[in-house]
Formats: sequence, C-alpha cells, structure tokens
Amino acid sequence: MPRVKAWIIQRTYDRDSQRVDRMRLIGALFFSWLVLVTPALAQTNSPSDADGGNAVSSFLAHWDERALQAQTNQPNWLTPVITSTARLKQEFRFDMSWQRNADGTTTENYGGSKGFTTIPINRVEISIDPPPYFVHHEPKLRDGFGDFSLLAKFRILAANRKHGDYVLTAFLGVSFPTGSYKNGSAHPVITPTIAGGKGFGNFVYQGTFGADLPSEQSAILGRRMILNNAFQYRGWGKFWPEMEVNSNFFHDGPNDGKKQVYLTPGVSAGRFPLYKHLQLTTGAGIEIAVTHFHSFTHQAVFTVRLPF
Repeated sequence: MPRVKAWIIQRTYDRDSQRVDRMRLIGALFFSWLVLVTPALAQTNSPSDADGGNAVSSFLAHWDERALQAQTNQPNWLTPVITSTARLKQEFRFDMSWQRNADGTTTENYGGSKGFTTIPINRVEISIDPPPYFVHHEPKLRDGFGDFSLLAKFRILAANRKHGDYVLTAFLGVSFPTGSYKNGSAHPVITPTIAGGKGFGNFVYQGTFGADLPSEQSAILGRRMILNNAFQYRGWGKFWPEMEVNSNFFHDGPNDGKKQVYLTPGVSAGRFPLYKHLQLTTGAGIEIAVTHFHSFTHQAVFTVRLPF
C-alpha cells in the first residue's frame, strides 16, 4: 500500500509539474513574440536619449505622443460590438451580456474578457483583460470568475481615410485557466488571429479570422475556428448602425464537424469627448442564432469604452 500511495502522489506531482511547465512555456512564447515584433522600439528613442535613465524617462514621457501618432496613421473607425478591430487603440472597456440558453435559462457575463488596452510603441498594442464574472440562473451551476487573458496586436499595414482607409493586423491571445467552479477552460488556450478592414465611402467592413487552440487535450476539448465579419454605416455622424455575421467551426471534441452562425444587428455611438483625450463610446447588439446547431439561442450585448 505505501508503494501504491507513493506512486499516486508521484503521478499527481508529475501532472501538476507538466501543467506548470506548459503555462510557463506559453507565457514565454507570448512575451517572446512581443519582443520579435517590436523592433520599432529602437526607433522611438533619439540619440540624445541613449543614456540609461534618460532613455527610460523619455520613453515614458512620450508614451501618449507615440500612441496618438500610431492612431493618426490608421482608419478612425468605431470598433464593432462583437468583432475585434484591426485598429490599434488605447482604452478601458467593459462589456456585459445576457445569454439565453437552449434550455431556457439565462447566463450573465460581466466584463466580457475586456479590460485595459494601450499602445506602448509604434504598431504594437497590448491588452490586459481581467477575468469576467458569470452569473448562472441554474441550480446545477455555480457563479464565479472566468479566465484571465492577454492579447498582443502587431499592425502590419494601415492608412487613414485620406490615403486608402484600410488596416491589416496580426493578433496573438493567450487565456489562462483561472476560472472558478468550471467557469473557464481546463487548460491555457492560444488564439492566433488575422484581422483587417477597409472603408468604402460611408460603408466600413471589419473582419477577423482566428482559432482557439487548447495547449493540451485538444482532441478531447476540441479546436474552434472563429470567423467574424462586421458591416458598418458611418453616414449618421456619431451613430454607426451595423450588421455582423459571427461564425464558429468546430474540429475534434464533442462538437466535431459542427458549425454555428449568428447574425448580430447592432449600433455603436461615439466618440463623445469627456476630458482632454478621454472619450466615451457605447454599443449594443443582439446575437441571433441562424443555424440548427447553436450553443445559445440569442444573446444581448452592451459595451462601454473609454478611449484615451
């Protein structure tokens, strides 16, 4: 019996060690990717800033200046309600959603895996997204926090409205299994994405294509391909009506071979000046399932953003 107990303890320790090692590896890969795509950092410091402390203080002092310049060289679109934008931005964001499930219950999501976004250097955006909080109106499920996540963007090319009105950006997101009471993934999930958009007069198209890739047990948990397309109209000043098509394609796992599509009519309003560079943008929409298979029937979404 002592040998059996020791074997069980050792197996448990090995699994925990492997899980920690994988999380460390994912974190290392994420930050290595940031280093690889930020060669522009060397161009942000002038020769006079080369001395240690002066370089750091100058870098911090010119943070907003660099961020504003980075946003000037790209389209000035509003971000769609659901679809992520390829634009770089600085903002605080908080989303809320009320999801109607197939069994008639409702799941509330406060936070929406959105948080603080900033532009530290030219062509690069970093997002730190606190865990959302889930409220289940179902006795078998417990309320709790979801997963913590990070997102980095590298803008490949862009032009403002006077010079073409387009943008193309690569994303890399990582979520970590911090959820309580099974309100998150069992393992870290890596999400590479390509995003783009183009303006055509008063019409704007923004879209993304990416994949959720679990760090382990992908054959059991499954992988999900994500395709989002947003069509916006900007001819009404600060009010932008939109229609989105949000699609998921499942590979492996319990939903292998299935797909689901939602149509999302919505509207965004902004940017309303508040104080200096601080502005307010809001948006609302409702996702409506249009395929036979769907994770939920419909979902109302409300978003509040404070660009700065």
